[in-house]
Amino acid sequence: MLWIKSFHILFVISWFAGLFYLPRIFVNLAMETDAAATQRLLLMARKLFRFMTILAVPAVVFGLWLFLGYGIGRGPGQGWMHAKLALVVVLIGYHHGCGVLLRKFEAGRNTRSHTFYRWFNELPVLVLLAIVILVVVKPF
Repeated sequence: MLWIKSFHILFVISWFAGLFYLPRIFVNLAMETDAAATQRLLLMARKLFRFMTILAVPAVVFGLWLFLGYGIGRGPGQGWMHAKLALVVVLIGYHHGCGVLLRKFEAGRNTRSHTFYRWFNELPVLVLLAIVILVVVKPF
């Protein structure tokens, strides 16, 4: 079980690196006016999105393995796990939303400002904070 937990943590950390950095690329894309720089940023964003998607899959699989296979967080008095799983669903939605925004940038249809993306970039930080507190403190 400790190997599975270790791999889960490793892939979650790696996935979050992408969730933190891709919206930062969006900030730069929203501010960029040079076509060559825009194409370079789009290439970076596409590669990062593809890589973070590959990392998200084992993060979720190992987490489900811990939950379903080993029963971590199952049973009475495990409300923290249900809250954590709800936040994981939010993260998967955020990840998907990043893909939608990337496709808009690629099509030249971005309508949002760099300020929006600066705020958008803060959501995974808040979700990570909540998840860590839920897992460590187990408040309910």
